[in-house]
Amino acid sequence: MADSPLPYHRLARITLRYSWWRPLVGTLVAFGLYLLVTGALYAVVDELAAGRGYATGADGTAKLSPIPDTALDLALLAMAIPFVLLTVRWIGGRPAGTVSSVTGRLRWGWLGLCALLAAPIVSVAMFASMLLPGDGGGAGFEWAGWGFFLPALGMLLVLIPFQAAAEEYLFRGWLTQAAGAYFRPLWLALTPQAVLFALAHGLGTPWGFADLVVFAVATGWLTWRTGGLEAAIGLHWINNLIAFVLSAATVDGLAADETAADAGGLLVAVDVASILLYAGAVVWLARRRNLDRTTPAPVIPVLPPVAFSGHPLALPRS
Repeated sequence: MADSPLPYHRLARITLRYSWWRPLVGTLVAFGLYLLVTGALYAVVDELAAGRGYATGADGTAKLSPIPDTALDLALLAMAIPFVLLTVRWIGGRPAGTVSSVTGRLRWGWLGLCALLAAPIVSVAMFASMLLPGDGGGAGFEWAGWGFFLPALGMLLVLIPFQAAAEEYLFRGWLTQAAGAYFRPLWLALTPQAVLFALAHGLGTPWGFADLVVFAVATGWLTWRTGGLEAAIGLHWINNLIAFVLSAATVDGLAADETAADAGGLLVAVDVASILLYAGAVVWLARRRNLDRTTPAPVIPVLPPVAFSGHPLALPRS
């Protein structure tokens, strides 16, 4: 009897070449190589910047001007995409597209619809957060000027989609499927990536940590519910784009060190409400589009029986 179809978080088992060590070794190799390569590139940039007389920050790294500094961070984060795809193919022993969706590819039309759906929801949430007193809102706004804003905007439009997608491929993609290879229950597959995603943004406030966990669990659940990363990428892309554009429009906004991990209670309440609203809207739309949510499990080939010819060399070997 054929096995049950595989949902997204179980796709590491889609290949007959699956072995227990592949998700574990793949995780260690992907993270290790990524940290090694990006660390080396940061070191090269620091050396070049120091040679040109740039100041050094408290962490020992060179401080570029805000636009190239932000561009460097975004570009190096985006490098996680090829690392994940190569890990899936070479160590996972399966098609690289199986980390995108159950169809084996990224569904571009569905991704575009999810981004369009996220745009008004995130925009309203961002506007509401600017009106909040104290934690995140109510601060004075000082226009950065067109001479700064337009180059920053161009850079963000190019790099943010790749940076947001890279984080989704790494956390909701590889890590979810790596955990799902060992654990059938969805919540066990989603928990490790959610905690690691929150920790990757730094330790800020308890509210900020909780907000990041909610985001990771919600987008992970949407990935399972829709059979692919498109809904998660769409929300992450639009959220980061609007947040960075607002920062670019503000004097010293791109140079600020605050992240989502530093959010306060009121800001988190608004953000969680927008995440839940988006999740509900995506599920409503996905039902009407009848998206594939699973893929057939691999079938072990059954060799036909070999007839005994009566020759001594045809005797079966025990």
